[in-house]
Amino acid sequence: MKINYSNQKIITSKKSIFLAGPTPRSKEVNTWRKDALKILDKLEFDGLVYVPELEIDTREFNYDYQVCWERNALQNSTVIVFWIPRNLRTLPGLTTNIEFGYWICKDNKKVIYGRPDDSERNEYLDWFYKIETGREPINNLNDLLKNAILIANK
Repeated sequence: MKINYSNQKIITSKKSIFLAGPTPRSKEVNTWRKDALKILDKLEFDGLVYVPELEIDTREFNYDYQVCWERNALQNSTVIVFWIPRNLRTLPGLTTNIEFGYWICKDNKKVIYGRPDDSERNEYLDWFYKIETGREPINNLNDLLKNAILIANK
């Protein structure tokens, strides 16, 4: 597995997964993406993973560069994994809502979505995902990533 962080030049691959979802806005909040990378490694994913976070969290980044990097990585990805462990205080995911709506309408075959059962205010995303894809949201990160690998391998 190769990892492409947002502070690195975008690379491309025939098999890639973008880890979309809320990003912590403070160092006190752990990123869910570290768990996702461990799971993907354990599942022996042999493709590229786009991580829209800095490899080393300095909290210093250029907004325009970041959003352009994310847009390019999303466009280049084979699969977009939306994991939304929404907590309105620590991981509100406001930008995630926009990205989710955009990508589910643009290319829902490459979108896979999940959230833990205790996530807050995801009812509309659940409904919209079901209507647009005919699939149910997945409620654990391990199963979500297993399904993402299956899609990436097709």
